[in-house]
Amino acid sequence: MNSTVWIVDSYEEALAKNIVIVCLGFIINFINAMLVVTFFSKTMFSRDSRYILYIHLVINDMLMIFVSVTLYVLSYASPLVNVSWCCILVILGKVTFNITPLNLAGMAIERFIAICKPLHHSQICTPQRTHIFVCLLWVLGAIPFLVDIIILLLTQPISFFRSFVPCYPIYVFPSKAHQDNTTASQVIYMSLVWIILIYTYCRVLFTARKAVSKGSANKAQSTILLHGVQLLLCMLSYITPFMYIIITPFFPQHRTKITFCIYLFTNIMPRLLSPLIYGIRDQKFIKQMKEYFTCKVIIVKIVPSK
Repeated sequence: MNSTVWIVDSYEEALAKNIVIVCLGFIINFINAMLVVTFFSKTMFSRDSRYILYIHLVINDMLMIFVSVTLYVLSYASPLVNVSWCCILVILGKVTFNITPLNLAGMAIERFIAICKPLHHSQICTPQRTHIFVCLLWVLGAIPFLVDIIILLLTQPISFFRSFVPCYPIYVFPSKAHQDNTTASQVIYMSLVWIILIYTYCRVLFTARKAVSKGSANKAQSTILLHGVQLLLCMLSYITPFMYIIITPFFPQHRTKITFCIYLFTNIMPRLLSPLIYGIRDQKFIKQMKEYFTCKVIIVKIVPSK
């Protein structure tokens, strides 16, 4: 979740950008909220590890969108923010960003077990173990930022936490040690996730070739491949500074517009993928969503007529 460049826009341009970001954030979170309501509307989903991991990804995306939009609006409404409050927002945003690829790896492992170890799936992927795995994801996602906090306490005076700075990670965690910690954690986590995705995809591919009934195996292949696509989109935010450096010289008069577009397509739009890739492709889930919300609409229409 990279910050945008701190450049002064005209009032009209700043207003338009904030309206677009807030509206998109609201729409994405509204769609995701419908998925969350659908999940809790039927106990069948809460007993299936696949759906538990999926809805955790959706909730994580909702948190990330909320924090990202809040930070974006704050950069215009209140350029200087108390370090303590800014630290909370930045850490929450970064932790949720880290959890997304880890969650995708967990979903790939679950599909691998379901296809390659079908007799053991019900024993390994229980709801209780899935909940423990979700807690482990949050611990893993938070570790780099616990290190950042320790570095901050060792390198900065207590008065720093009472000061006001632009609410971007580079101002909250300014030392080289912070940058090294961020780089190391990103390389380790992304490498681990890519290894898991490639391994599970290859194993499912080999199983699909041997299987008599190839339907579920082929679907699992497609799902893991889509995990890889989503992971690539998540990694777009890592190359945001390079995209800015490459594109800006060609359109120097549109620096702020370029910054806005890069932020939009690397931080906001990829969050639309979770409902599109998983929710809509899953027939059970989409059927329950249609039935639940159609029923609610009918009730709303009938009640006023009484």
